[in-house]
Amino acid sequence: MYVAVKGGERAIENAHRLLAHERRGDREVPELTLAQISEQLALGVDRVMAEGSLYDRELAALAIKQARGDLIEAIFLVRAFRATLPRFGTSEPVDTGRMQIRRRISATFKDIPGGQILGPTFDYTHRLLDPQLAEGFVPAQPASGEVSQAETPRVTDILAHDGLIEPSPQAEAEAPVGDLTREPLSFPADRDLRLQNLARADEGFLLALGYSTQRGYGRNHPFAGEIRFGEVDVEFFAEDAGFAVPLGAIELTECQMVNQFKGSATEPPCFTRGYGLAFGQSERKTMSMALVDRSLRARELGEEVRAPAQDEEFVMSHSDNVQATGFVEHLKLPHYVDFQSELGLLRKLRQEFAEANASESLKEAAE
Repeated sequence: MYVAVKGGERAIENAHRLLAHERRGDREVPELTLAQISEQLALGVDRVMAEGSLYDRELAALAIKQARGDLIEAIFLVRAFRATLPRFGTSEPVDTGRMQIRRRISATFKDIPGGQILGPTFDYTHRLLDPQLAEGFVPAQPASGEVSQAETPRVTDILAHDGLIEPSPQAEAEAPVGDLTREPLSFPADRDLRLQNLARADEGFLLALGYSTQRGYGRNHPFAGEIRFGEVDVEFFAEDAGFAVPLGAIELTECQMVNQFKGSATEPPCFTRGYGLAFGQSERKTMSMALVDRSLRARELGEEVRAPAQDEEFVMSHSDNVQATGFVEHLKLPHYVDFQSELGLLRKLRQEFAEANASESLKEAAE
């Protein structure tokens, strides 16, 4: 149980002032601006937006600054702010096939329609510290060209055309889409809720689970069919106008995994799918998400559930870093009554144990 703590108001207020002092750091060092965080710590901002379920670069940058760079605390702040916002409606489904692509790669085919676009990535860099960055290094402008407006077909669509991969799982047209931000999680969960959960899940947790599936704990032999990153338009259906109107564009990363094949006495073998989607440039997150998504489809595909990544309740109940943080960090709060109760019980048990041993010793001595 929790107990009320009295008399600590002044200490708490001073702790807040000390936190603000430490957050600012050395006054001789220029203060970080939100623009600097948004532009130069972009991947951290992307993660906070994705796991905070709110696409707003400035607010994510503010949360990172307020949290002193602790991304989970920043995600917590964004989630709390998001809960205060009114909802005016639901946007139309985004079409990632019409994405204005900044990066697009496939590990399954070398030559793909539209070509491989390496884009901004660490994949081909040497993992060596660059001392030039400590000296205010200004990089050269990259080569540029015209942006193609043509739609780029997905690699999985090419496989589907030849019947080599299962059809993309489709929900019933009239079935309502769940909303984890407004409704409590329950089991069994349909794939819409599972994907929402994975999109908001802690990247490190998903990475570990995805890695476990590759090591044999989840029957998962994956190929990165396609990873694409770029801008997509967001539209909202305006009832007064009678058509969808554009609201703007957001950056997304999409990952389509091609997984080990399956078959049956009545169905020919074919590849299966795993899917990941997240705000910003979030390749590690979406790849891990796609691996775990495929593992969570075990029952749907008639596979035996034996590994943690295949256990829907285990994955979904422990993936949220805000919930996990709250449950772990509440241990820092006062538990004086609980502990004194257990301490008293332990002393009593030890006393009874000692008395029983003494009685047994006397009995043996008497004999």
